[in-house]
Amino acid sequence: MMREWATVVGWHDGVATLHSEIKTSCSSCSARKGCGSHLLNKLGPKNAHVMQINSPEPLQPGQRIELGIAEKSLLGSALLVYMTPLAGLFIIAGLFQMLFHSDLAAACGALLGGLGGFIVARGIATLIGHRADFQPVILSVALPPDALRVEMPES
Repeated sequence: MMREWATVVGWHDGVATLHSEIKTSCSSCSARKGCGSHLLNKLGPKNAHVMQINSPEPLQPGQRIELGIAEKSLLGSALLVYMTPLAGLFIIAGLFQMLFHSDLAAACGALLGGLGGFIVARGIATLIGHRADFQPVILSVALPPDALRVEMPES
């Protein structure tokens, strides 16, 4: 089970809105200045995801919860997202090469196959994305922010 902590932004009628930060390994790596991944992370979107999850238990804004998702569904999703466009790219490029006997046709077929693979992957993801094994589950709920009070002894 893959685990991640998220912060509750809001809760209404059994649905919690969560804010989860993306963690990259760039902050702990010493080769940041010469690394292309570090540069791409700086150019990319902000490091946060907002999602909604069913929660029969009332949650308060600011409360932290631990989410979990099965490794099997995570690996299946990655396989779908990466391999479907790649398979489409090779299959359509090979088909265009056989039909038209041209490298330009193979390149156009590769482009069409890759785009078609992305469209197929998106369609499959919408079909299977609502299944229970692809949804994150709440593993644990931390105390609300106002439930813990620390008193310092007077000096």
